[in-house]
Amino acid sequence: MSMIEPATLPTAEGVTGEAAAVAVAPSAPSPASVPPPVTPEAIRLGQSLKADLFGEIHKRIVGQDEVIELLLLSLLAQGHGLFIGVPGLAKTLLISTLAESLGLGFNRVQFTPDLMPADITGTEILEENRSTGQRSFRFVRGPIFTNILLADEINRTSPKTQAALLQAMQERRVTVNGATYPLDAPFLVFATQNPIEQEGTYPLPEAQLDRFMFSVVVNYPSAAEEARIVVSTTGASLEKVEPVAPRERILEIQELVRQVPVSEPVVEYAVRLARATRPADENAGESVRKWVSWGAGPRASQYLILGGKARAILHGRPAVTVADVRALAGPVLRHRIVVNFQAEAEGVTPDRIVLELLDQIRHA
Repeated sequence: MSMIEPATLPTAEGVTGEAAAVAVAPSAPSPASVPPPVTPEAIRLGQSLKADLFGEIHKRIVGQDEVIELLLLSLLAQGHGLFIGVPGLAKTLLISTLAESLGLGFNRVQFTPDLMPADITGTEILEENRSTGQRSFRFVRGPIFTNILLADEINRTSPKTQAALLQAMQERRVTVNGATYPLDAPFLVFATQNPIEQEGTYPLPEAQLDRFMFSVVVNYPSAAEEARIVVSTTGASLEKVEPVAPRERILEIQELVRQVPVSEPVVEYAVRLARATRPADENAGESVRKWVSWGAGPRASQYLILGGKARAILHGRPAVTVADVRALAGPVLRHRIVVNFQAEAEGVTPDRIVLELLDQIRHA
């Protein structure tokens, strides 16, 4: 999959035009499926969490507001995130700081070519009862049994080991030797990937990429931000981060996100945007037919809406808008678009294709 150029994609504040002004009312499903209304108090709860977390994370992270927001959206929408950036951009520090500011369990696994699946999920060991002499197997849990798992440099390990994460990411449980062990909620996998080193790496299969809700590009800081980073990290010590929300509050807001209403036109817009990435679809444009081998699947439509619900809560709105969907199109679609050889030869990236689609499909 080609390298991406994220800087020109629309951000939370960068969506303009008629689509940005479209505020949608809740849809009108059958009475049995009508969700509870999202109260102003519930919205304030989400906004308060955002303000508290931003405050704590910025004690250690300079700038990167858009990356931090996508991290929070992943958390609240219960979606996994893939963070792509060159070494030294504080990707690991950002994720560990989030876990620390929430008081959640956190484990970091450094992915290497010799890492085995059991090093992630755990293994069974044979134990002997000294009093009876009986022997039995005991399962020793691996680092995946936590709330936030950081898969550092995930593309440095073999596909077999990468696949050890698939069941956990999709089903929130682990099966070892026929026995299934549930993972405590919340459970999220945040993976990092270095885009410039190709030697000794194993590109993630499309099936695993599709498990990630967002593909987030971490860019270089500005000159002013880099100066602040140098000053803050060369002093006596890092500022201490305090937990701002109990686990129960996180679970409450995650449940609240699912209750945010979304109108039928916004759902149709998200579906049309995702389907337009598929060369065989009738809505596919000339650029998609020319440069794309495979487009995004239905999970992309789901994540555009689910991410939009989380974004609506964080921005203090009771319903999803087209602007929410458009703002998340890049992070949701870029890793689900497989470009062909012609696109690679011409330097065409998935982000360029997403931009063209956003320009072509502007209305719900």
